[in-house]
Amino acid sequence: MASHTTRTEKLDLRLTRKAKRALQAAAAVAHRSVSEFVLESALSRADETLAGRRAFTLSATQWKAFLAALDTPTRPLPHLERLLKEPGFFDSGSR
Repeated sequence: MASHTTRTEKLDLRLTRKAKRALQAAAAVAHRSVSEFVLESALSRADETLAGRRAFTLSATQWKAFLAALDTPTRPLPHLERLLKEPGFFDSGSR
């Protein structure tokens, strides 16, 4: 059984008559409403756009360099250590 999610958000856009006709024609060919067609198309494009930010590929040489960087011992950062030990703005209890 397919789950049904209630759509509560709305997105308005302005477009030319030509663009609207093209979307209507494409939606009809796909046997979808214009809203369904536009939403599915936009989400597909969003996934493509964001894919490069979710995963990345490395060559074997790059992978070895990446692993070596992860395995490199940390170096002391006294200024950062001191900063992290100081109470933060929200830790003070007053504003």
